Amino acid sequence: MFVQPSNTPDLIPQKFPFVMIDHLIYSDETSSRTQFCVKADNILVEDGEFSAGGLVENIAQTAAARAGYVAQNGDKPDAIGYIGAIKNLEVFSLPKINDILETEIIIDNQIFDVTLISGKVKCGDELLAQCQMKVFIIKP
Repeated sequence: MFVQPSNTPDLIPQKFPFVMIDHLIYSDETSSRTQFCVKADNILVEDGEFSAGGLVENIAQTAAARAGYVAQNGDKPDAIGYIGAIKNLEVFSLPKINDILETEIIIDNQIFDVTLISGKVKCGDELLAQCQMKVFIIKP
């Protein structure tokens, strides 16, 4: 389902200057997509490029935005997530300042408080990075 693009501070626990997504643009039962414009003052920009660590954090925050969206729409309390493992990380290219990233996560499996996701970051049609992530959810 298409979601009304929303500002991420309402959906994720991260706060400025560590917010690595701008808008949640789509979410359904198995996937979510976000957009992010790389700005020069971002703390994970090095020499005019968004770092590999920034791409990983972008994927993780896309998963967090999905969890926040699900919690808000189900009148549930917000949960905090932690990256438990990153597997098969591939970084093909680093985005530049003012590039607009679109990140998609797909839920591969969810067992109790552990969610296994696959994430991809693109800039236009170019695949920049992908990985699998294990996220642990701590419920309040």
